[in-house]
Amino acid sequence: MTIENFKTLTHEQKLIELKHSGELLGSYERNAEDGGNKTPGDIFGLSDFWVFLSDDEKMVIPTRRNPLPEEEEAE
Repeated sequence: MTIENFKTLTHEQKLIELKHSGELLGSYERNAEDGGNKTPGDIFGLSDFWVFLSDDEKMVIPTRRNPLPEEEEAE
């Protein structure tokens, strides 16, 4: 699956794809777009991109850039 394909999925389909094909890489706090509070969640590896999933599962954000530091990825 490509990041472009993933973006076209419905929210429920994205959650199913993460459950079945995603690799949980660890916890992550995403910065708010307005610079305010951080949103807690997890980072998943999926094919050749990464996905942030908030703890409440309302935010599913794919990215081409690995948000985890190199040392965390190796663990």
